[in-house]
Amino acid sequence: MPAIASSATAVLIAHVAARTERIRLGAGGVMLPNHAPLIIAEQFGTLAELHPGRIDLGLGRAPGTDQVTMRALRRDPGASDEFPSDIKELQGYLAGESVIPTVEAHPGAGTHVPLYILGSSLYGAQLAAALGLPYAFASHFAPDALLQAMQVYRERFAPSAQLAEPYAIAALNVVAAQDAQSAQDLARQVLAARARNLAERVPGLAGRIDEFTDDDLLASPVGEQARHMLTYTAVGDGEQVAAYLRAFRERCGADELMITNPAPGLAQRHTVLDVLAGIG
Repeated sequence: MPAIASSATAVLIAHVAARTERIRLGAGGVMLPNHAPLIIAEQFGTLAELHPGRIDLGLGRAPGTDQVTMRALRRDPGASDEFPSDIKELQGYLAGESVIPTVEAHPGAGTHVPLYILGSSLYGAQLAAALGLPYAFASHFAPDALLQAMQVYRERFAPSAQLAEPYAIAALNVVAAQDAQSAQDLARQVLAARARNLAERVPGLAGRIDEFTDDDLLASPVGEQARHMLTYTAVGDGEQVAAYLRAFRERCGADELMITNPAPGLAQRHTVLDVLAGIG
């Protein structure tokens, strides 16, 4: 995805970890069907040895791409069906208890890098509960099943060596500015940008998006889709955003919130972070 620096996750984490001292860093997440578990164990095991106690590993089941790119990755289109067994294989490497005789992760064995299951449907919630792992729901773009997934995860959670009690994370967008009107203006830019991104995938529209105004796109089906994807978005100044975050967390029962910053420009993204930092 051109707008998201996500292709070499372990490399990016290493870059940030080398320039920080205390914050935890993790993948949100590695789409495991695109990677052999042994490779991920070695990569994140290396990170954990270099930066002890600061590395987390979020895992997703979606291919994250199209069939052509999957062939370029040399992956089997049916790899997502192996997600549960791939997780157990990965756990074995990181625990130093490989499920494949004679195959070990070096480094990686014994690092016990914490695993998180990421999802946007009930499948991930059920799997995370069965494996006794933390669960993060991608409600920042897939809002529909959030509340049900959180409920299912907590009801079916089985304690594990990693986690004694359920731990759930819910994601949402934050569009913030120093004043409410500026935040509303920024939110419209974010919505229009999302609609344009969606329109680029519509057959017959790709390459012609510049022919349409923001108003045209926002009044079209892609505009409605963009609004739906951004259902869980906090918009406003610091006080308004803080109130939204508290209400959202209470509504979905999350132990932690994962915030995405969809502002279109670097300066605007910095402003969003400044507002969030001021919330305390």
